[in-house]
Amino acid sequence: MQHFKTLSSYLDYLGFPSPEHPMLSVFNSKGNGFPPCSKESSPPITNDCYSISFKKNIKGDLNYGRTKYDFTNGALIFIAPRQVLQWDNNVAFEPNGFSINFHEDFIKGTELAQQIKKYGFFSYSVNEALHLSPKEEKQIESIVENIEIEYQNNQDEFSKDIIISQLDTLLKYANRFYERQFINRKELSNNLLEHFNHYLDSYFESGKLQENGIPNIEQIADKLSVSQRYLSDTLKKETGKTTTEHLHLYLIDEAKNILLQPHKTVSEVAYDLGFEYPAYFSRLFKKKEGISPTEYREKYKLN
Repeated sequence: MQHFKTLSSYLDYLGFPSPEHPMLSVFNSKGNGFPPCSKESSPPITNDCYSISFKKNIKGDLNYGRTKYDFTNGALIFIAPRQVLQWDNNVAFEPNGFSINFHEDFIKGTELAQQIKKYGFFSYSVNEALHLSPKEEKQIESIVENIEIEYQNNQDEFSKDIIISQLDTLLKYANRFYERQFINRKELSNNLLEHFNHYLDSYFESGKLQENGIPNIEQIADKLSVSQRYLSDTLKKETGKTTTEHLHLYLIDEAKNILLQPHKTVSEVAYDLGFEYPAYFSRLFKKKEGISPTEYREKYKLN
């Protein structure tokens, strides 16, 4: 897989003009123009840059990570360094929108360098992109125009700080708008929780638990066709609990049923539930229930 270490080499691969700044590029259809990508298709590639883009296309699917996404209505997408990007010759973009690309070293040593790691949407798949309302789109466009002004002006000692401040503002607005999107997609969130529980039911009933152990979150997310971070964020917004917490609750609930079978030792219960170490199972059970598995068995066993 081809990897681009510099912003210039990545833009050159796309057929875009050289950036005004070695670590930052801004293309905006309302300003200096949004040049068409000369690459009709591309195998999987990665780079060391962050990308924030608002794009619409006329036709085709874009592959981002393991997911295809239809861009007909346009969306704001966020790509983190070393994310896998791929597209084919069926994609045709409209000549509007914007694209901001900056090398990860551009924000090194700044508060944004730490804050940006907390924004889960940089780990989302494209089908989990942010869809803006007309009002939200105008707010984002206004910030992008401010960034572009600084980008196009002669660089001085204040330019970088101003641009980073505007980038920080853009990401904070995006975070707010994602909260709105989670609320608007509450029905989808409920379905995702149902699919999550259904997958665990099927996994347990098939005997895979004893054979392969407890499924990891990445494996579950992959089966549900969502990114790991999006799954956790969606469940957190809907239920107040993360994916890991839901998995633990499921395991503890199953454990309660098995513990009431007198012929099973606590260690056997742990192994039946896919735990490699019974001591870890006992600690998790006590953390969630306030009593040990043995104490639970004594408390609730049938007389």
